[in-house]
This record gives sequence, C-alpha cells and structure tokens, in this order.
Amino acid sequence: MDYKNYINKTYEPFTIEVEKGRLRFFAQAIGEQNPIYQEESTAQEAGYESIPAPLTFPFSITMDAGQSFNVLEDMGIPKTKAVHGEQGFIYHKPICADDVVTGQQKIVDIYEKKGGALLFIVTEISLSNQRNEPVCDLQSTIVVRNG
Repeated sequence: MDYKNYINKTYEPFTIEVEKGRLRFFAQAIGEQNPIYQEESTAQEAGYESIPAPLTFPFSITMDAGQSFNVLEDMGIPKTKAVHGEQGFIYHKPICADDVVTGQQKIVDIYEKKGGALLFIVTEISLSNQRNEPVCDLQSTIVVRNG
C-alpha cells in the first residue's frame, strides 16, 4: 500500500474538558509531589488559574480523545505491529483544570527504513484552550513493523 498518500491528512477536531480529579490522579501516577498539582490555592498562589497539568499530560488528552489509534485504523495497520516511537511537546501556555481543550491531528510525514521493514508515521496535534489560545503542540512518531 502507498501510505504516502496519507501525508497531510487531517482528522476531525476533538474537545476535552480538563478535570481537577484527572489532573490530581495523573500527578500522583507519575510521582509528582509538588503541591501545585494537588491544591488549587497553592496553584493560584504560584500564578496558575487552577491546578496545572503536568508537562506530559497533553499526551493523555489525545489518548482520552481517541487519537492514539485512529491513524492506524485508518491505514488498516494492526495495532500489534506498531509501537509509539517518539513524543515531542512544544508548550505555549499552561493547561489548567477547567480548561476546555480542542485539538486536531494531522499526518505530517511517512517514511521507511531498513529497506521497508519499518514504517514511520509522524503526526502533529495542536491543542488550544477555550479562549482559542495555543497551549501545546505535540509531535508523535509511530513505528510499524512491516511484513
């Protein structure tokens, strides 16, 4: 299959409300002990509108929105042949509890290595808040074992 035809494909936008409990749980799960991730008053004293999202939380937003596998499903690639190869973040503004985050995923590159044995799919997702302010851009690379 000529997967390169998928380059520049843009998927439907998604929207997620960021909940305090979800942020607290995520912070605990990653071992984050800074009280700004648990106590709203502490977060506000530190200059945040509410409890901020830990730095890797934007990836969880994309997972919660079902963005993790839509590219593979669209291309007819079994999940068992794919691994998450790389993740990058560009932060513009903190994501905080009660934000309503909207994003949209786009395939930006597809290439092969090892004589076609490995397929690399690069996607970008731009996230903005309810004020249409950019908050985070994510770039992910999915590695697919061909054959």
